[in-house]
Amino acid sequence: MAFERTRIALAALVLAASTAGAGAWADSPRLLVACGLVGSLAAVAGWGSLTRLARLARPPSPPPADPPPPPRPDLDAALEHAPLALWRLAAGRPPLALNAAARRLAAPGRAAEPGALPALLDAAPGRRVVMLPTEHGQERAVLAVSALTVQGEAWRLAALAPIESELETEALAAWRQLVQVLTHEIMNSLTPIASLAASAPALLEAGEHAELQAALAALARRAAHLQGFVERYRSVSQPPAPTLADTPLLPLLQAVQRLVTPAWEAAGGSVAVNVEPPSLALRTDAAQLEQVLINLAQNALQACAGRPAPRLQIEAGLSRGARLRLTVADNGPGVAPGLESRIFTPFFTTRDGGSGVGLAVVRQLVHGLGGTVRHARRPGGGACFVLTF
Repeated sequence: MAFERTRIALAALVLAASTAGAGAWADSPRLLVACGLVGSLAAVAGWGSLTRLARLARPPSPPPADPPPPPRPDLDAALEHAPLALWRLAAGRPPLALNAAARRLAAPGRAAEPGALPALLDAAPGRRVVMLPTEHGQERAVLAVSALTVQGEAWRLAALAPIESELETEALAAWRQLVQVLTHEIMNSLTPIASLAASAPALLEAGEHAELQAALAALARRAAHLQGFVERYRSVSQPPAPTLADTPLLPLLQAVQRLVTPAWEAAGGSVAVNVEPPSLALRTDAAQLEQVLINLAQNALQACAGRPAPRLQIEAGLSRGARLRLTVADNGPGVAPGLESRIFTPFFTTRDGGSGVGLAVVRQLVHGLGGTVRHARRPGGGACFVLTF
């Protein structure tokens, strides 16, 4: 920078000298042209130095900005056409419909009781099945409410999905399966009973007392079987009401382990229990939950029959959303593909001599305790039942 300043000063002196010389030698054309050339060269040199000096004194330019991000999809359009009805809920304000599905539910003619919808949406955060009054009558729907904070303001987001049609379809399919099983089981007993009852008078008239006694004995066996079937059906359709209490899970699972281990060890197998954290507890009916786990353990042992080193693993822990998760898994053949939706149907069984009520009772008891039970496929094979509370 100092060098450029020196060049500027020299250029200024030369330019001043050439200007003075041009005034002194105005009567000499040659000297006048020489002074003009020298002055021009000095001016060019000085201008170049001034330009470089200004560039050095200028602050450095900032680095080039990153290219702008690509434009985001049209979120408003996606929200408008979302299949769920969405509302924004704020304290002291009516629900604000966020998309077309929400506006359709509140439109005249769609909601049989327009004032009931805001009251229905004004719920605590969580997920539940609710009854939605519409022009078609009462319809079931899933309502999910989430608490949010947006720009310092607390409000909630409500999503509503009508599920009446889907539930009706599933209920009809379940009833068809149940009727088929009941018909098969009842007819297996009623057919021989009707046949024996019809043949008994003829045997009596013919004096064939031995055959009559055999027929009556068979008749009594089939009647007893039918009576047992009715009792099993009653156990499925009328589960006892639970008595809820805070129950530590580790002692409960260890008690189940002690009960089922002898049968598993007799088959060359083992039973393992794991609770994480060990202090985990659940508000439940301990006796009913114990019965659920025993039923699942017995089913698993029967499924593992004939397999070397059968193994049962019962685990308890917390899943996403701080929900309690119980898993009962074995290393047997697992549930055959295509039967997952039928295994909880009462009296459905794939095992010779099986009653088909074990898993049906499990589901009834778990639902009565406020939970759900699902079958899950394991990557390594075997059956796995997941209980969520």
